[in-house]
Amino acid sequence: MADSKIDIAYVAQLARLELDPAQAEKLQGELGNIVRYIDKLAELDVTGVEPTAHAISRRNVWREDEVRDSFPRETMLANAPDLVDETLIKVPQVLPGEGSN
Repeated sequence: MADSKIDIAYVAQLARLELDPAQAEKLQGELGNIVRYIDKLAELDVTGVEPTAHAISRRNVWREDEVRDSFPRETMLANAPDLVDETLIKVPQVLPGEGSN
């Protein structure tokens, strides 16, 4: 994969970045270096190495559940910028083509 050229324009579009030609060229080199490094890591023999998610062991800290009163709905929605039917927070449309219900 190290020989394949990364489509920087496509990657920038996915990340919603506007790159000038100098930035695109720099990013092309940096991403190429990353891919070459990953290819180099793929050559390592990891037979018998147990997969890990963290470098140090992690554990959950458990606590007892406690029943508590929650905030009133009016208090929770008081700072909302806009509401739908006085019960839901209205948010901006994220995906194109979706109609409001």
